[in-house]
Amino acid sequence: MAKGIEILKQPYPYYYKGLNFVIVAGIIFIMSLLFNYLFEPFVVYRPEHKVAYFWISMIHSFNAFMVVLIILFINNNMVDEDRWTVVKEMVLIGFMLFMIGVCQFLVRDLIYDNPDNWSLGYLLEELRNTFLVGILFVIILVPLNYLKLLKAHLMTAQSINAQSLLGQTFEKTTVISVITQQKSDDFELDVNHFLYAKADGNYLEIFLENGGTTARLIKRMTLKELEQQLEPFPNFFKTHRSYLVNLQKVVHVKGNAQGYLLQIKDAIEEVPVSRGMIPKFERQYLD
Repeated sequence: MAKGIEILKQPYPYYYKGLNFVIVAGIIFIMSLLFNYLFEPFVVYRPEHKVAYFWISMIHSFNAFMVVLIILFINNNMVDEDRWTVVKEMVLIGFMLFMIGVCQFLVRDLIYDNPDNWSLGYLLEELRNTFLVGILFVIILVPLNYLKLLKAHLMTAQSINAQSLLGQTFEKTTVISVITQQKSDDFELDVNHFLYAKADGNYLEIFLENGGTTARLIKRMTLKELEQQLEPFPNFFKTHRSYLVNLQKVVHVKGNAQGYLLQIKDAIEEVPVSRGMIPKFERQYLD
């Protein structure tokens, strides 16, 4: 039970941003139309049809297209990609299938001549049919998309590792004065020893090289405040809302379906690259 809960909490790639949600909706429309029209997966009683079966299949498929398009458009404006998990993906898919089933029920009077169109039995039937077909599509599409993302990130990670900045140092003055929110907490920082910083509430954990291990400083300041003071040094990169990394200290980049994980010199923790930062992160190495 506990293992199952942990799986549900695992990060999951959110791939509906940009034009992807339109592409996903379009694929569902085409697959639904072809599947319904060519295979007739459910009982077809043609005497009650008000229009040809092709147009019935078209209406059902367009219903699915519009529901997916609208729900994903709304969700895209609210979602936090970096906190997307398996259970959230399942809830989203389940909600879309439920709404598609409801919409299929609402259009029955347009396409079927049946006095019981508005009965509870037909509502449950439309929901059942939608979930049966939808789960089949999910079984096909989700693994394919997962493998596509995994392959893309693995290949790019290989290219990034080939362009590693590890071992490079800054030639100009590398010791700077860092101003914190408390003057007594201000400190001197040798940027060539900086590994990464991690936001922790109102404090910042700063990890530095220390003879094969890491030293940790805790300062009262925000990640943005530190980032601004390190702007003159181009290889400091905010990979995530909570992490600022010295790319010259990245030992290895691991690709997965979610994006990238960075192995930092001497550090135990792997640093994530958020999905929103992936394009900019790739440009740092590949452009």
